[in-house]
Amino acid sequence: MNLQFKQATINDIQAIAELVNRAYRPTGDIKGWTHETNLISGERTNPEQIAGLFRTNSCILLAWDHEKMIACVHVEIADACAHIGMLATSTESQGLGYGKQMLAYVEAFASQHFSIEKFTMAVILERKELLAFYLRRGYIATEITHEYPLSAGVGFPKVTGLQVGVLEKIANV
Repeated sequence: MNLQFKQATINDIQAIAELVNRAYRPTGDIKGWTHETNLISGERTNPEQIAGLFRTNSCILLAWDHEKMIACVHVEIADACAHIGMLATSTESQGLGYGKQMLAYVEAFASQHFSIEKFTMAVILERKELLAFYLRRGYIATEITHEYPLSAGVGFPKVTGLQVGVLEKIANV
């Protein structure tokens, strides 16, 4: 597939929420390459949370194949750092390299539009396959960890002691 990338608008909010929730916490027999259904219950996000991202120093980037949204990612800029989050690929398109393409695109986008020195992201440490994915892309695990953010409205842990770790990557300046 030949992906087309674009910046999301408020018209994309509902589709982004659906894509992210299906990718992170699929239901029924739908399971992608990686998900957190066995670790967390509830929605990963909702349209109100996504709408709030349009009011910060951030943007959501989308990957499309013809008329179908394949992937999304959120990037927030603070000083010389780009925080990457909510990277999601549709469950039927996972394992085909689109997540890699979306991640490479957001890194290039942030580097071109802002004076980025490093990229950061937060990952649930129990998601070993996802950690390995980011490590293969040049991210490094830091010693910074946090408890799962119960107050963030991003679901409820099914296991005790769920930890979120911070990864970082130095930008090619």
